Amino acid sequence: MGLFDKTFLLKQQADYLRANNQFFYLREIDPAASPVVTRHGKKMINLGSNNYLGLTENVEVKQAAIKTIEQYGTGSCGSRILTGTTSLHIEMEKRLAAFKKTEDSITFSAGFMALMATIAAITDKNDTIFSDELNHASIIEGCRMSRAKTVVFKHSDMADLEQKLAQVGADANKLIITDGVFSMKGDVADLPGIKKLADQYHAEIMVDDAHGTGVLGATGRGTLEHYNMEGQVALISGTFSKSFAAVGGFTCARADIIDFLKLSSRPFIFTASPPPSVAATIITAIDVIEKNPQIVQTLSSNSSFLKNGLKDLGFTLDDTITPIIPIIINDDTKAFMMTGLMEEEGVFVNPVIFPAVPKDHSIIRVSLSAAHTKEDLSLALDKFKTVGKKLAII
Repeated sequence: MGLFDKTFLLKQQADYLRANNQFFYLREIDPAASPVVTRHGKKMINLGSNNYLGLTENVEVKQAAIKTIEQYGTGSCGSRILTGTTSLHIEMEKRLAAFKKTEDSITFSAGFMALMATIAAITDKNDTIFSDELNHASIIEGCRMSRAKTVVFKHSDMADLEQKLAQVGADANKLIITDGVFSMKGDVADLPGIKKLADQYHAEIMVDDAHGTGVLGATGRGTLEHYNMEGQVALISGTFSKSFAAVGGFTCARADIIDFLKLSSRPFIFTASPPPSVAATIITAIDVIEKNPQIVQTLSSNSSFLKNGLKDLGFTLDDTITPIIPIIINDDTKAFMMTGLMEEEGVFVNPVIFPAVPKDHSIIRVSLSAAHTKEDLSLALDKFKTVGKKLAII
């Protein structure tokens, strides 16, 4: 096979899906994170974004970004270790560490990079990583880059994790890595169970709180607040592209660990820093969350409203406490058909098939925002009813 033959094969597959109205990727919507978007001139309720707290359209957040661009320009044009560190970057990392109740934090230009870079820098060939089988791709990539031995345990299965921990020598360096909230199923990791095993087998813990931050806990600080476990986990990573309404990623930890990452992580050292306007966005987003913790409750209320409505209509859902709502379809063709029909009805949803979920376990992934109104969600439920009955799903 020639170097570029694979590109033609993939194009053929994509063209086939497009021809059969089964290609629902790279769809153009404006503005992408709004609760109501426009697609080809048509208004649609957006149930596909991870803009959990709706802060991309918050007036304070937008004004902070605009003001910072006027003062600092549009980019940093340098790596953090050389010319890309401003006072805003330092303030962002201090505020983030305080929000997550850790000593310090390091920030990256992408959430994927934060997980990948942290794992690769912290672990090496002498260490063993225990990774939940449903962890995000950024964790998987970090494990590959690290040269550590990686042991995958069954999803949230503490018995399987314990069995695998017991097979590694007591003196070996061990790191258990889990998503706080799993991005496709929307379920929450059993952190108390993981912590109990980590203490028993002398392992450290790393949590990817990308989908937990701003979502869980009374004040939105995430999965650790939800379990009243703040200060009990060595590494907390995540992204700015969800509740913090921007782009980039972070790791929070002890000050010595953060210093090590800032001086050892190649992606941090050799990548241009996030624009100052992003730092200002994060700082202001934290301000808004801390001043208005009720926004987290609004998100929870919206989630309960839609979940209960979908259940009442007869849809089968994975049971979650998060704004990620997986509607069980278990038929790829129907998942694609439902996505297309929902789009025709004015509701944007995402189909998820293998390999993002196991074979023959396709879902419609719905994600909510605090910015959705009950009117938005009631209208969406009417459309789910129409399409669900048409496809004999309900």
